[in-house]
Amino acid sequence: MEASATVRHIRITPRKARQVVDLIRGKMVGDAKNILSFTSLHAARIVKKLLDSAVANAEQKKIGDVDSLTIAKAYVNQGVTMKRMRARAMGRGNVIRKRTSHITLVLSA
Repeated sequence: MEASATVRHIRITPRKARQVVDLIRGKMVGDAKNILSFTSLHAARIVKKLLDSAVANAEQKKIGDVDSLTIAKAYVNQGVTMKRMRARAMGRGNVIRKRTSHITLVLSA
């Protein structure tokens, strides 16, 4: 049995989010929470909140003991990119890309 949680359109680049997700992939839930609480990256707070949501989903589905759950899959996909213009010299403009992420965690017993 599996329980999953997904957060979409998070305003953090997928590259930065993948750094945090790679730290916890394949770990036990307790170990992953410990790692995330001591990681200073901004994405760690988002992923920790998502992990808590996935654990709550597992409890709701009565999959098993929370301590025995492991992170089976964890991945980050690129979301919608917001495009903004920035004025440059001589009437030109540069595009600023504000990237978003979709983060998914799957827990298994």
